[in-house]
Amino acid sequence: MSKVGVIMGSKSDLPVMQDAIDILKGFDIEVEVDIVSAHRTPEKLFDYGKHAHTRGFSVVIAGAGGAAHLPGMIASLSPLPVIGVPVKSSNSIDGWDSVLSILQMPGGVPVATVALNGAKNAGILAAQIIGSSDTCVLDKIIAYKEGLKIKVNESAKDLK
Repeated sequence: MSKVGVIMGSKSDLPVMQDAIDILKGFDIEVEVDIVSAHRTPEKLFDYGKHAHTRGFSVVIAGAGGAAHLPGMIASLSPLPVIGVPVKSSNSIDGWDSVLSILQMPGGVPVATVALNGAKNAGILAAQIIGSSDTCVLDKIIAYKEGLKIKVNESAKDLK
């Protein structure tokens, strides 16, 4: 069974990151949640990044606000795909600081970046990555997307 690590820089990021946790659990994907601060717990960050692949993770979702170094640092240390969630924090510059910190990574250290506070899409993307080699998860993704299509078509009918 595949497992996704969902980490965030502080507990204040949890309301945003909960969307990723919920969507992954909805696809029956095991989730391990932790707080790993790039600036306050650098030793923990290094340990997490270097050993994530040995702990059974397939993907790591990392959310952070402000300087938002967490996703990029994990990506620099881990061979796993890392999905970065820029979080609009209370002291942010409208969230642009975290978006650009995660988006503008140097060559060779990719971070798949979703929209500001876009943890739901991060969860879906992680599930799609896992689904590329797990047909059970893939079938759930297909059903989920079919459900989205049905909702849109029903909404369109309501307009007529």
